[in-house]
Amino acid sequence: VTAHCPNSGSMKKCSQPGCPVYISRSRNPKRKLKYTWEFIEMPGSLVGVNTLLPNRLTAHAIVTGQVEALSGYDQMTKEVKVGDHSRLDIFLSAKNRRPCYVEVKNCTLVANGMARFPDAVTTRGLKHVNELRRLIEKGCRTVMFFLIQRMDATSFSPADHIDPQYGEGLRAAAADGVELLAYDVVIDITDSVINAGLAESGTIRLNQKINISL
Repeated sequence: VTAHCPNSGSMKKCSQPGCPVYISRSRNPKRKLKYTWEFIEMPGSLVGVNTLLPNRLTAHAIVTGQVEALSGYDQMTKEVKVGDHSRLDIFLSAKNRRPCYVEVKNCTLVANGMARFPDAVTTRGLKHVNELRRLIEKGCRTVMFFLIQRMDATSFSPADHIDPQYGEGLRAAAADGVELLAYDVVIDITDSVINAGLAESGTIRLNQKINISL
């Protein structure tokens, strides 16, 4: 079949020809392609390539109390407009607590146990980092959440060899008070064609917090 690939990155370390892939089937009759590429079975781990999944998975994990650092909020809003031309993935609020903005990034690049982001130069990603820094100045809490869609990472670091400007921006943001979180996942696939609702079905779920090295 021909499947849609919802990933605009370089897909380094997760696009090796000949590896088994896992797809989902859409029930939307208006879609040009019936299938979506979800996972690839690389030598070290299954890897999630769908960049739309991390936002849903992270939101589900926060609501269900799986992210201790982001617990205690009453309301969640997704895709929140900030500034004139930007949106951030998640906004959390609660009485007597600082409003919290969370930007989620999909990470699939892992080498020798080290997860890296980004896998290609990302001016948009740097823009999000700067938005979080500006919100800190307004008294908000901000979090950059790296979702590592594979099971072979033991630590995380920005990919300075790919995008040094992003690495510099991320370190500056952390120094200004932007919180950095990284989590890996457990991927449990039983069928070659995956049903919709992956984040809620348990096919992929948050696993553990990963150490960040700046």
